[in-house]
Amino acid sequence: MKILVTGAAGFIGSKVSSLLSNRGDDVVGIDNLNDSYDVALKKARLTAFGGPHFERLDICDAGALEALFAREGFDAVVALAAQAGVRHSTVTPQTYVQSNICGFFNILEACRKYAVKHLVFASSSSVYGETESTPFCEQQNTDHPVSLYAATKKSGELLAYSYAQLYHLPITALRYFTVYGPWGRPDMAPILFADAICEGRPISLFGEGKQERDFTYIDDIAEGTIAVLDAPPSAEEVTNSVPYRVMNIGNGHPVGLCAFVEELERALGKKAEKRLLPMQPGDVTRTWADTTQLEQAFGFRPRVSLQEGVAEFVKWYKEYYKR
Repeated sequence: MKILVTGAAGFIGSKVSSLLSNRGDDVVGIDNLNDSYDVALKKARLTAFGGPHFERLDICDAGALEALFAREGFDAVVALAAQAGVRHSTVTPQTYVQSNICGFFNILEACRKYAVKHLVFASSSSVYGETESTPFCEQQNTDHPVSLYAATKKSGELLAYSYAQLYHLPITALRYFTVYGPWGRPDMAPILFADAICEGRPISLFGEGKQERDFTYIDDIAEGTIAVLDAPPSAEEVTNSVPYRVMNIGNGHPVGLCAFVEELERALGKKAEKRLLPMQPGDVTRTWADTTQLEQAFGFRPRVSLQEGVAEFVKWYKEYYKR
């Protein structure tokens, strides 16, 4: 297949691009390489994973995006480009609206115009908001986001549904749950915690350390994404003949932040000094994926345990950051 991966220099995008290229797909990766976090890390991912043809392109540039679609003739698109991070969305909300709504709209338009056979895009577990109904299943109400980031992801789902309904564009929204592993973003908990532990600084545990996250290893996320990409929504599995579906992709086992820190301590061979702090705006107490739908449709289950995943993360972390 000829496949476009947006956000190809990102955490998930670089892994997905590599796996697709390695199995023989013709992959084009795009990324704007912005400075939302260390650009050197983004470039290092592209070098480390290799494989796809890469172009520096911003999805907010509708003209450049359309020219790319017209030239390449994509069969499928994996849309992973987005402004990520819950807490940071309260600081620079404009960038989140521009990328996650306006930029994603440009992707939808290009897919419609050039008759893409399947669009898979990254939504987020954050759309579930603060709810006591666990585990989170796809049929739950998601009308009460508690962060601007979550609101932009919910907006993307609504836009995508409308395109599927109006233009019969096959679309799958994947609600990712707390992805971690080698090559992760430096603003995410694993690297923030590992840095603090190695440097002898206290780590900040918000929600008094009682928060739980459904940590899901990057390889499981990437493999699940590709399994879904290969099977567009069929008439039998959709509602009212609209070729649109939403699927959780997570580990299905929430882990307390304190337990996650303990695994890091074991892997690093050093104890952490913990600082318990109140909940931050936009945070939720717990995430927990019900992955029944993904398992039934594709027979797919995450295979990497937390202990294995943290060990692989720490191995990479020590090599990359020379710890």
